[in-house]
Amino acid sequence: MTGPAANLPVDPSRRLDRIALYRWWRRAIVDPTDHAAVLARVAEESGWSPRFAFMTMMSAGIAELGLLLSSPAVVIGAMLISPLMNPILGFGFSLALFDFRELRRSLKALAIGAVAAVTFTALLVLASPLQAPTAEIVARTRPNLFDLAVALFAALAGTFAIIRGRGDTIVGVAIATALMPPLAVVGYGIATRNAPVGMGAFALFVTNFITIALSATVMARFYGFGHYLSRRQGWLQTILLTLVFVVMAIPLGVSLNRIGREAVATSQARSLLSDRFGSAARVTQLDIDFTARPIVVRAVVITPRRSMQKTHAIQAALARTLGRPVRLNLDQILLGAGADALAAQREELRQAGEAPNTAAQRVTDLANSVALITGIAPDAVTIDRDHHRAVAAAALLPGATVATYRALEQRAAEQSEDWDVVIVPPQGPLPPIIFADGADTLDARARDAVAASAWAAHRWNVGSLAVPALPADGATPSRPTLAQRRALAVAALLLQAGIAAEPAPPAGRQFSLTPVAGNAP
Repeated sequence: MTGPAANLPVDPSRRLDRIALYRWWRRAIVDPTDHAAVLARVAEESGWSPRFAFMTMMSAGIAELGLLLSSPAVVIGAMLISPLMNPILGFGFSLALFDFRELRRSLKALAIGAVAAVTFTALLVLASPLQAPTAEIVARTRPNLFDLAVALFAALAGTFAIIRGRGDTIVGVAIATALMPPLAVVGYGIATRNAPVGMGAFALFVTNFITIALSATVMARFYGFGHYLSRRQGWLQTILLTLVFVVMAIPLGVSLNRIGREAVATSQARSLLSDRFGSAARVTQLDIDFTARPIVVRAVVITPRRSMQKTHAIQAALARTLGRPVRLNLDQILLGAGADALAAQREELRQAGEAPNTAAQRVTDLANSVALITGIAPDAVTIDRDHHRAVAAAALLPGATVATYRALEQRAAEQSEDWDVVIVPPQGPLPPIIFADGADTLDARARDAVAASAWAAHRWNVGSLAVPALPADGATPSRPTLAQRRALAVAALLLQAGIAAEPAPPAGRQFSLTPVAGNAP
């Protein structure tokens, strides 16, 4: 160094402060830590073993069942026995130590566990009669800033517990990080061929994994787990592992950037709505779907009648503010003209705010739920607010039958309280109606098949179905054959369901109804 700065003396007090701080850190943080015991414990739990694979699959199975049943208690039970936290912590420690062998060992265990969990859960979903997406599944399809914060704090707590010998704390950490449910949702997405659900859950898992691993690395370095503890160390290993660290940080940075931009955009949208409607109005709901093209903004505003705004003007202003094309769904709850005084307006807003917000949120949740169930976009769900009716034409779901779509509609209706949900299944074969040998009466299974056929006919706007062996005039012959008696029993059930029956060529004890040509929409 040349110039005047080169002649400046170094402040001795600052150097002494740094030395004192370093000595305190060595004495209070590093020296009390039993590094060898901690590393032995981490190495013991972070590798692959048959027990690890078995516990991973059992945890994944329990998590998948809890997600399909929408039972948080069952999902928590799966996280209690999940062993995935251990190889991720081992990966973090190996980065701190620059130990390439342990890093490969931990990554191998994590990869085997993840593949086993996804495969097992996908097979479980394929074998399950329940395949409708639930609130527990939807909640794990899009990572946000809070998911990242949970993973960060849980990783710091888990690393501290391992270093300080508080092994019992790791159970709570496993519950907090929720590593297994996202993998179970990935398996669900693969089994149902729902790419957005599977990719969103995988993004959540990767975000958690990277956050936990890097946090564990930082904590390990803080407690003195340096490269001098590694058995083999070279410059090539150092460079390679440093590059691994940097490469892992890239997707985390991208995720943070996206989360931050979405948070800023939401704040800008709320501010714009508040400014446009004025201080007397209240924005009770604001939902933004950033994955849609253009992005979809759903908002509910309670406002005095005199402050009513034109939707297209607000939409144009939002597009300019966000710098992206926007489609705005805006509900304006108008207050009476008598609420001119500011205090009266605020009181009305306070009293009326909760109900519209709840109702609007219910409509949004219903549209999203029906869309996930039917495999279509939320915008394709027709919502009739006046009659509390939601109608959706379902996409062709792999392996789904008419009975499957009927069960999905019943389940959606049960969850939607006072709303009617109508799901129109794709055109396809009706379920077979099977009679016992020599029998002409319908058992419970056969009755369900007839009911499903009638339900599908109503959804397709088909007025009549062809019944094999039904007499031409519909009357009972004096000496009906077995096939005719069976056909008449089916026709009677169809008539009760409001569907006419028409004759068709005879069939055996197993036959299916078919829509009559000319009746289809």
